[in-house]
Amino acid sequence: MRARTEALLSGLGLVALVGVAAVLGLRGNAAEEEDTRASTFLAGPYGARALAEALTRLGVETRPFRSNLRRLAADTVDSTSTAFVLLNPSIWLSGSEIELVRDWNDASPRHALVVAGARASPLMRCFGYTDDWRGLDSVPLRPPAGAALGLWPRVGGVLAATNDSVVVDSSEISGAKVTRCAVPPISRADTLLTTATGRVVALRLTRADSGGPVLLVSDAGIFRNRALRDTPAGPFVLGLFVGRFPRVIFEEAHHGFEEGGSLWTATRDWSLESPWGWAMWQLALVGLLLVLAGAVRFGPAIHLLDRRRRSPLEHVRALATALAAAQGHDVAIEEIIEGLRRRLLPAGQRSSGDWRAWLDHLVNQVRGSRARDAATTLQALARPGQSAAGVLRAANAVEDVWEELRP
Repeated sequence: MRARTEALLSGLGLVALVGVAAVLGLRGNAAEEEDTRASTFLAGPYGARALAEALTRLGVETRPFRSNLRRLAADTVDSTSTAFVLLNPSIWLSGSEIELVRDWNDASPRHALVVAGARASPLMRCFGYTDDWRGLDSVPLRPPAGAALGLWPRVGGVLAATNDSVVVDSSEISGAKVTRCAVPPISRADTLLTTATGRVVALRLTRADSGGPVLLVSDAGIFRNRALRDTPAGPFVLGLFVGRFPRVIFEEAHHGFEEGGSLWTATRDWSLESPWGWAMWQLALVGLLLVLAGAVRFGPAIHLLDRRRRSPLEHVRALATALAAAQGHDVAIEEIIEGLRRRLLPAGQRSSGDWRAWLDHLVNQVRGSRARDAATTLQALARPGQSAAGVLRAANAVEDVWEELRP
């Protein structure tokens, strides 16, 4: 495959990846106006931010709950009357989570529970009611006594009583766990809101045991920003909390706003749940074993020789000794003098001509007595028939000349 073809294919692949990322980003970050979650973090028409802000301005302490439901009891251990609000959770509550919410409501008469929407129907069943959701077949509301007249919001479901005394949830049967909740005794059931045909939409239950009150609403639409802004439902909704509960907690984890953990925690959780993660852990373990195996030393420690760098004089003497061993004394002396000649020439200039004539010229040019004597010695040793001692004398003489004449 040609380089141009590979570059073209790489560019097209990059463009395709960018397009896919953009589409996924648009899907995961829908405009707030189109987000249908009944969350107090959303200011769009379907959110519930207006409810939380209005309660805060009216003196009610409001805060979101973004943790695991196991922490609900620990976060509300004081004696303040608290309403825990679940507005049509975007993520279904599991059987274990329903059990935690029910236990929190059972623990104290100050723990009120407000449950609204079809997705909260499994929790409503623990109190003897279910959400009869009709979807697009919505019905109009009948304004309660004393409420302002006007166009009240329509609801897509109504409350219906069940005959169950014990509700069994086997949705976690794969985890070998079945949860049960017994319907508590109810001493009083107050109808707060009905449809135009008389079907119950909002109901307040007063428990006969030590549990806290429960408010069931079939449709979370009356809590949304659009209903509080465009309909007379605002005062009615605020009246459900103001003057009754000093503190209101809105459950947000099941709307996708759970607390963010660290990157390490997310990576660890993913690696323990995904087959690819297990493969990565196994590869890391194999790599660690290989490193440990390579780090094991067998036998005593090996002491390396201390090799230091030779000086220029030692190199010259080593060369002289090697040539002397080969009976090349005259050649050794010639190479030693040629080396001195190259070192004394200016940078970038190459030596040319007879080295003997250069040596004679050097003897006439040097001024220092030490350099002149060394150059005269080299001139005498340049004659043929020198011995090994002559080679060593030439090496020492070259070093003397270099020390005197080097720039």
